[in-house]
Amino acid sequence: MNLLQSAVLVAHVLAALSVCGFVLLQHGKGADMGAAFGGGSSGSLFGAAGSANFLSRTTAILATVFFVTSITLTWFGSQHGTVPQGVMEKGVMERTLPSKPSDVPGTAGGTQPPAAVPGTAGTTGSPGSTPSEVPK
Repeated sequence: MNLLQSAVLVAHVLAALSVCGFVLLQHGKGADMGAAFGGGSSGSLFGAAGSANFLSRTTAILATVFFVTSITLTWFGSQHGTVPQGVMEKGVMERTLPSKPSDVPGTAGGTQPPAAVPGTAGTTGSPGSTPSEVPK
């Protein structure tokens, strides 16, 4: 990520947080009726109507900055030559299942080796041989 893209990303996050803050600071439409009857907001820093104009304009400017940085970050993202791959395409699962049984290591021609009968050492437990140690 280059320096310009990092700066735009920081501006984008700050604009997003600022828009959230300024929207929360604004009064609803019902608060204007209270100010008309002496609701106490006339003694504020911006006056009775100045607060609404300042907050509305600042919110609109910050929303525009957020929109422009969103478009800019989208453009930066589209300029990269490679498309990010998912987990399956990255080769995380390097061991894949064999396509045919003969590809399984340790087998000859796709057949499984005979299993040893428990309790018999050195015998293979094939169907034709019955060791004497095997309980019946």
